Amino acid sequence: MNIIGPDYLVFGVDDLPGSIEYLTKFGLKPVGVDASGGLFEALDGTGVIIRAKSDPALPAPLKTANMLRQQVYGVQADSDLDAIEVELSKDRRVVRLADGSLETADDHGFSLKFQITRRRALSMPAEKINAPGAPAQRAPNEIGVWEEMPAAPRSLSHVVLFVPDIAKAADFYCQRLGFVVTDTLIGAGPFLRPKANDDHHTLFFIRTPDYMQGCEHLAFHMGGPTELMVAGTRLVKSGVQSFWGPGRHKFGSNWFWYFNSPLGCHFEYDADMDKHDDSWTPREAPMGPEASQIVLFEMREKWAPGGPPPGAKRE
Repeated sequence: MNIIGPDYLVFGVDDLPGSIEYLTKFGLKPVGVDASGGLFEALDGTGVIIRAKSDPALPAPLKTANMLRQQVYGVQADSDLDAIEVELSKDRRVVRLADGSLETADDHGFSLKFQITRRRALSMPAEKINAPGAPAQRAPNEIGVWEEMPAAPRSLSHVVLFVPDIAKAADFYCQRLGFVVTDTLIGAGPFLRPKANDDHHTLFFIRTPDYMQGCEHLAFHMGGPTELMVAGTRLVKSGVQSFWGPGRHKFGSNWFWYFNSPLGCHFEYDADMDKHDDSWTPREAPMGPEASQIVLFEMREKWAPGGPPPGAKRE
């Protein structure tokens, strides 16, 4: 089953105008958005779909207050949809929609949809660096950063789910859908990548009580750590509250910066994630601050030498 990863995540929100404003600030492009909501996409066409929580067209809500309504996964071909339908129809209802996509639910009741991927191929340079001992990546007089530089989300990276039963969650995605465990944080859960994606993970589980089940956060890939820092700084200046970061994770090696959102979960910018193939040997580490990040920074106001020390109280 050549599952690529999440094309869209669908939410039923309490505050539709506030969510529209937030997703636009985050750097996602509104596509067909009106008073009832719509799609907010990254540069490759993946993204977030929002509707008012009372919209009857949405899949049924979870039993918790979480606003996630559906995960929409992209696959490579019709044959992949056929294989998923055959496998999952063995023990659950699978609905084939008019456009050929499939709707069903996983073992925890999360609504799932599978479709021929809508993501567009990107052809964009990654962030360039110059380092002693290596050929320069930027030519003479080519600057690395400027005030108005673009810093937009490129692709929907991953989703993190709160689940009460880690083994049940992992078994469904690995045994039924062909995902692979790359690493595990003991006490939290495993990182999973699907067959047709070499990112360290597109899915991660965290063990929680039943009443917390839902989406903890979702992430979008940026073009590099500088784009992440620039986009995050702009977001904070716009009034959005930083939750965690900026920093860099150990498992996955990706840079991160998390923010609060009105969608009932956190939103993350990430950058420079590890790539893996089937020769990779999964690692394990106890969940905790030391395993979670190798470095962590705190957002401060801009400062220049000669002024009060950063963080000093102003008279």
